[in-house]
Amino acid sequence: MFALLQLLFLINWLLVAAACIGAWRWGERPERGGAFLTVAIFAGFALASLMPDKEAVRGIYLVLDGLFALGLLLLALRHATRWLGIAVLLQGVQFSLHAYYLVADKNYDNFYILVNNLVTFGVLTSLLAGIFRGRLARRAEK
Repeated sequence: MFALLQLLFLINWLLVAAACIGAWRWGERPERGGAFLTVAIFAGFALASLMPDKEAVRGIYLVLDGLFALGLLLLALRHATRWLGIAVLLQGVQFSLHAYYLVADKNYDNFYILVNNLVTFGVLTSLLAGIFRGRLARRAEK
């Protein structure tokens, strides 16, 4: 189980890199906004994991997920694309997962890690799908 979780974690980081490069290279405003938001939140998670107080980190994770969901929602309201709608729904699942574990005062277990990584995978995949769909639409216009 642990090897699967590590593989999902590695795939998520590779998807972050691919989404950012793709958005920078081929994306328009919604794709670049989504990629910027993703990188900013991932950087926040990386910085939060360096904190010595692990109880405060759980609250910071919840705040970061809420900010990410809010940012995606604002992008979805402005640009109204399918991939942003899917990303917002998946991020809502992520926020609910963090809130449940924080309120129930449960320690992070393998189920939490698996769901967290799968939802992150889904959000990043929808970002990549938006980049490629936008690229194909612009190519078809030419």
